[in-house]
Amino acid sequence: MIRTAVPAETEVIADLHVRARSTYYPAGLPQAGFDWVEAWRGSIERPDGHVLCAVEQGRIVGIASFRTPDGAPAHTVKLFQFHVDPDRWRSGIGTALHAACVEEWRADGRRTAVLDVHTDNTRAQGFYARQGWVPDPENPPAEGDHHLFLRFSVPGE
Repeated sequence: MIRTAVPAETEVIADLHVRARSTYYPAGLPQAGFDWVEAWRGSIERPDGHVLCAVEQGRIVGIASFRTPDGAPAHTVKLFQFHVDPDRWRSGIGTALHAACVEEWRADGRRTAVLDVHTDNTRAQGFYARQGWVPDPENPPAEGDHHLFLRFSVPGE
């Protein structure tokens, strides 16, 4: 089941986020000491934001956070966070969660989605490529940046 996250789930969501991100930061997560619980609470409670969670047998196993970034056209949405519990990778959860995001974007009249992915996260890059994401021609990687910028064309009705 995929549904909207609620504030009471913030700690579980933050824990999943940290476990998933830790897999591609071999030296440990940057921003040590950052309060991910508070960051996720802000995302969940943000009036213009959306946080979806995939739930299996009563347990949150995937999360996605998106909204229109400041200064972007109204038809654009940014996927800020997208994580699946590492114990559940390659089980179809990410594909189902991505499809739910696309459905919501389409229903909200979005035509374009953007995201950035860490250059060391090749597993995620492969996933996004399989979903139809491509390098963002308007946002090429900058010298020394550790992120790739991707774009997705939201299919019409």
